Amino acid sequence: MSRGGRRRAIFSWVRTTIFTIALIGCGALVWLGYEVWHEQSHVLTHAASLPPVKEIALSTDGVLDEAWVKRTFALQAGATLMDLDLQQLHDRMLNGGQVLAASLTRRFPSTLAVQLTERSPVARVMVQPSGEELPRELLVARDGVVYTGIGYDPAMLRSLVWLDGFRLVRAEGRIQPIAGMAQVADLIAKARNEAPHLYATWKVVSLARLQSDGELEVRSAEVEKIIFGANQDFFRQLAQLDMLLEIAQSQPDRPLREVNFAIGRTADGRMQVPVLLDRPEPSTATRATARPPAISPFNNPQKKTTREF
Repeated sequence: MSRGGRRRAIFSWVRTTIFTIALIGCGALVWLGYEVWHEQSHVLTHAASLPPVKEIALSTDGVLDEAWVKRTFALQAGATLMDLDLQQLHDRMLNGGQVLAASLTRRFPSTLAVQLTERSPVARVMVQPSGEELPRELLVARDGVVYTGIGYDPAMLRSLVWLDGFRLVRAEGRIQPIAGMAQVADLIAKARNEAPHLYATWKVVSLARLQSDGELEVRSAEVEKIIFGANQDFFRQLAQLDMLLEIAQSQPDRPLREVNFAIGRTADGRMQVPVLLDRPEPSTATRATARPPAISPFNNPQKKTTREF
């Protein structure tokens, strides 16, 4: 075969190969298109034949119930699982603030599985919403989120302390989280778990000097003002408070007015605790027969007394 003949034979073989490959590719595309169309038509037919949502399978670590979920979803009558916009329903559940995280899953033919992680309240605040005459009681979680709160035991809510010494900020129609709540939650949790008899007397926790001085002020039924160092060991401070109150109970005529654990430590590691006592009110007979007071840990009630531990 001449050189020109060999060239023509090679070109002919290449054209035949390319044509064959193109033909196979076209056939494959036609087959795939048919399969996709068949599958989609099957899905649409199946979705059209689905029954309405009959059950909401709720799993939560908090107090919200299925009735709340149904009210929040507000599903239309006869809606099937394929009719639901799961992202929209997810956003509705997080809108109130009580739900920290939510997961929604379709379980065919008619069950919607809902899994919730809820926030837990650590304190209360009183808020005066714009346009409303009366203030409302709201709850505050560890991450500072402020929310209404649904389904909680009223007795538990009454046991929560009030927050003071901060300013609520609104942005885009929502109350912004309160800064510093992690430290407040640590103090409250330590008191509730390790010294419940002390926590039961607490009324208000003030954040007024938390950012500036690192102090948390507690007002209780037994002591007008208790100042905790926010950056110090809360357990140690609570133990010292318990001891001071025990000593004060032996001197009922000189109750504690203020205790400050945020002063600091001495060079040898002991903690200085300034204590302010109420001035005693002696009767006329007592003043007539008054004698020099005995030496005690709380001598000189008109001045602050520093206790060291």
